[in-house]
Amino acid sequence: MYMRRKKFQNGSILDSRRQPKTVTPSEALKKLAALCARGEHSTGEADEKMRHWGLAEADRVQVIQKLVDNKFIDDRRFAGYFVHDKIKFNRWGRRKIEVAMRQKGIDEETMREVLDAVPDEEYLNVLRPMIEDKMEKTAGKTDYERAMKTIKWAVGRGFSLDLIRQCIDEAEEMNDD
Repeated sequence: MYMRRKKFQNGSILDSRRQPKTVTPSEALKKLAALCARGEHSTGEADEKMRHWGLAEADRVQVIQKLVDNKFIDDRRFAGYFVHDKIKFNRWGRRKIEVAMRQKGIDEETMREVLDAVPDEEYLNVLRPMIEDKMEKTAGKTDYERAMKTIKWAVGRGFSLDLIRQCIDEAEEMNDD
């Protein structure tokens, strides 16, 4: 929202807030089709945009259905790319990806199917070098203290405790040799 101030000759000031432009369903369909043609988006993101534009619930449902029918939006396809990108580029674990997908409006069944298709080895390939690096850089009086700090850090990145423990055990074995 933008703030406009208008000063009148008598010295009074009028503050007004510019309201977002209302969009018709056909304009929304065009805008969202162009947006989805450039990159993957979820139905939740599209619905949020239309809500911001002031579209009624019935119009939003109709526009989303047209986008899905024309294959501009596919939540399963979006979720697959989203999970792949978050693991590879952001180096997130399953839990953090789940939270982000809920925020994007992906339904639980689709989320579970896509996340279950990712093998633990893929998470481990990302987590191992991060744990090794973190263990070296973490200060602590004892190995236990360093391990606890590393576990807390890795849990914050969304990795499960069993994967974290496995990587820490491997890192400690390598340090013992």
